[in-house]
Amino acid sequence: MESAPQQSPQQSPLQITVEPTSHPVSPDRLAEILASPGFGVHFTDHMYVAEWTPDKGWHDARVTEYGPISMDPATAVLHYAQEIFEGMKAYRHDDGSVWTFRPEQNAQRMIRSARRLALPELPVHDFVAAVDALVREDEQWVPDAAGEKSLYLRPFMFASEKFLGVRPAKHVTFMVIASPAGAYFAKGLKPVSIWLSEHYSRAGVGGTGAAKTGGNYASSLLAQQEALEHGCDQVAFLDTVDRKWVEELGGMNLYFVHDDGTVVTPELSGTILEGITRSSILELCRRLGAKVEERRISIDEWRDGVASGRITEVFACGTAAVVTPVGTLRWNGGEVGRGEETGPMTQQIRQALVDIQYGRAEDTFGWMHRVV
Repeated sequence: MESAPQQSPQQSPLQITVEPTSHPVSPDRLAEILASPGFGVHFTDHMYVAEWTPDKGWHDARVTEYGPISMDPATAVLHYAQEIFEGMKAYRHDDGSVWTFRPEQNAQRMIRSARRLALPELPVHDFVAAVDALVREDEQWVPDAAGEKSLYLRPFMFASEKFLGVRPAKHVTFMVIASPAGAYFAKGLKPVSIWLSEHYSRAGVGGTGAAKTGGNYASSLLAQQEALEHGCDQVAFLDTVDRKWVEELGGMNLYFVHDDGTVVTPELSGTILEGITRSSILELCRRLGAKVEERRISIDEWRDGVASGRITEVFACGTAAVVTPVGTLRWNGGEVGRGEETGPMTQQIRQALVDIQYGRAEDTFGWMHRVV
């Protein structure tokens, strides 16, 4: 049985064909959508598509009309979940230009995910070109910056071969779709409550925890449902070996601010997703003069630290929410936290990052990539 990751033949950058839709959304309807986009509800006029086979490598790259895709009932991804994805945003600056945030880092992470899921690797330049091509074609769908609106971008790759058999697919499709997104916190920055999952795990040692693949999110849903039943917004997962080390939330990395100003985040262990926002925050903290530690942090350190005041702030981060303050941690038998309080470090880091993304502060890191 084949198990090794698949490599594409060496190729020049993909030539992208643009096939504009003959039925673009009307200006009035577009204005209505952009005024209140929600999240992941409305989609732009176009999508990007490219195909891969062992003999041709990546080919037939195109921006075409957004619409349903036809899949045979025996399409491999439906049976063996061989798929990966990314999440990123395009931002409108005050001068009308449009930018993405560290797209090459998303491309590199997709390569790592592809290796773990035995999918072909899409070169960084082709990933960035794909996203750029879609954003340029649907540039009118990028909202203005008011209220932290943006265009959410979803690159994804899946096994599209018609075949029932447990082996890496020999036909793979890569796509990018886009959806205008409103502010994550429509009523202002609000701390979330966290439920500690003591029975379920997001990912195990040797598994796919470090890859951005749908199975990791599917495995978090039952625990997330349990969190909601206990009145919490999100769920926190522990490691699968000792059941004591804090890993991450269902889709966000965690940070702990200590009373001496040190910022601690769980170290990457192969079971934690290496977030683009996560690494950016580490760099921002250092620039702001904070001491940063990437190390294991136990659930007892979290609980006792908050209770004693040793840990003064807890926050999470991800593409959608950027930085989310954590108010309360609950578990069977207790809770600890500061409820609705958002700490000063959390606010400072979030504001610094958002200001760079929307062009309100100088990008001294070189993170922003101009598309339009």
